[in-house]
Amino acid sequence: MQMAMAQTAQGFGGLPALRQMGLMIGLAASVALGVAVALWSQTPTYSLLYGSLSQRDAAEVTDALQKSNIPFKIDETSGALMVASTQLQNARMKLAADGLPKGTNNGFEMLSQDQGFGTSQFVEAARYQHALEGELAQTISSLRNVESARVHLALPKRSVFLRQQEEPTASVVLNLYSGRTMDDGEVASIVHLVASSVPHLGPNQVTVVDQQGHLLTARDSAAEAGMTSSQFAYNRKVEGTYIERVENLLSPLVGGGKVRAQVAAELDFTVTEKTQEVFNPDLPALRSEQTSEEQMSSNVSGMGVPGTLSNTPPAAGTTTPPAAAAGAAAATPAAGAVATGGESNGNSSKRSTRNFELDKTISHTRLASGEIRRLSVAVVLDDKETTNDQGETTRAAWKPEELAKFTTLVKEAIGFNAQRGDSVQVINAAFQPVPVEEPLPEPAIWEQPWMWDVLKQVAGAIAVLLLIFGVLKPTLRSLTEKGAAVPMMAGPGGEAGIGEEQVSIGGMRPQGSLPGPQQYEQQITTAKGMIQQDPKRVAQVVKNWVNEDG
Repeated sequence: MQMAMAQTAQGFGGLPALRQMGLMIGLAASVALGVAVALWSQTPTYSLLYGSLSQRDAAEVTDALQKSNIPFKIDETSGALMVASTQLQNARMKLAADGLPKGTNNGFEMLSQDQGFGTSQFVEAARYQHALEGELAQTISSLRNVESARVHLALPKRSVFLRQQEEPTASVVLNLYSGRTMDDGEVASIVHLVASSVPHLGPNQVTVVDQQGHLLTARDSAAEAGMTSSQFAYNRKVEGTYIERVENLLSPLVGGGKVRAQVAAELDFTVTEKTQEVFNPDLPALRSEQTSEEQMSSNVSGMGVPGTLSNTPPAAGTTTPPAAAAGAAAATPAAGAVATGGESNGNSSKRSTRNFELDKTISHTRLASGEIRRLSVAVVLDDKETTNDQGETTRAAWKPEELAKFTTLVKEAIGFNAQRGDSVQVINAAFQPVPVEEPLPEPAIWEQPWMWDVLKQVAGAIAVLLLIFGVLKPTLRSLTEKGAAVPMMAGPGGEAGIGEEQVSIGGMRPQGSLPGPQQYEQQITTAKGMIQQDPKRVAQVVKNWVNEDG
């Protein structure tokens, strides 16, 4: 090894200075190229994770990737964040678990910022409205099917006059995930969420639009339309309940997957309110009583012909006035009347009013809607399968009496009522076999994400081997052979010659040459190598031999 290195150094020293410099530059470039290729083969393939992020979100995401030991890089041109292709899905799940990226904080965090000393009331109101819109957008974006959302509020200034009041309105733009849709219930929840968050905002003043420009809320949707939707949902729920009852009842008897049932329910959604007032004459009750009593009395002191006698009171102990003694007609006093000093007349009346209240019942009844008017049930049963002693499976139709038993069970399960027109039909039919789904084809090996990394590593290894065996090794071999040939060509007196290991040509050694320790074949091989490496110097040696022999 040391001898080879010494020969290589001698061969390198025997080259001209220009060739030495070129050889050094070539060797350095080859080594640098090999190192670059090795590093390139070990570098993973990167895929786009996020195209554009704010500086705050980018810092949080890169910190999370570093903690998870996921390789990443940032594109200097676009600022896009890229991760290794094999770690793309893992990085997304890690970031989703940490709630990253959070997005720009346009909510009430804006109000905590310094607004300056000269901020006007209009700017404060506009900033508050923008913060409210950001909060609503973040809340809506937290829904499962919504990727992002924007909310626009139109809040008119409140007036002190009732006739000049303007109602606020709101618009919501939803950016849904690919392949996702919003049903009526989810849209209604967003509408009521926005309406409940803004004062004096009604649900009918909220408009929801998706990223495709489809209107998800109808401005002219009245309460009747909402009730129609709820009625349809309730009708489907009732039908599904009956279908589940029938299938759960018959599946253990005929086998799983061998029964299909459908129910058509006609429901009455009429809302009826009834008020009834009933009197019970057997239970009267005294409500009020009013009694009035009137009594009148009058005293007659003078009666008869006007004069002295008629105006003279009667004498004591007499019950007849003096006028009666004079022959005038005297009235007989009423029974029980006592005449004292003159004639007395009295009158009395008594009245009583009683009000009786009969027993009365007032009832207000609101009948529940959704009453079942009629049920129509259709049931299809697959053929009956039986297994004999040999393990063979045979299929046969159900007998009529068996179908009748199944019909009776279905009627009992749904609460069959013939008066309202319910109908149940159970038939037997052979089901078609369920086709077996073919498994999804496996992706080709060149479509695997790790395939490109393997190809890069293989290509890098091949390039390094080519540099070693195609450039470095031949160069070092050439230098070694030249270094070994240098002492053999240094003859006596400084002239070119074979030296101590001269080669005998044709079995004859030149005069003055000394036999070397090598064998004949080795000398021949060495001579051939010297001829190939430096034929001019060999020619000069032969010429010197000829001159010496001449």
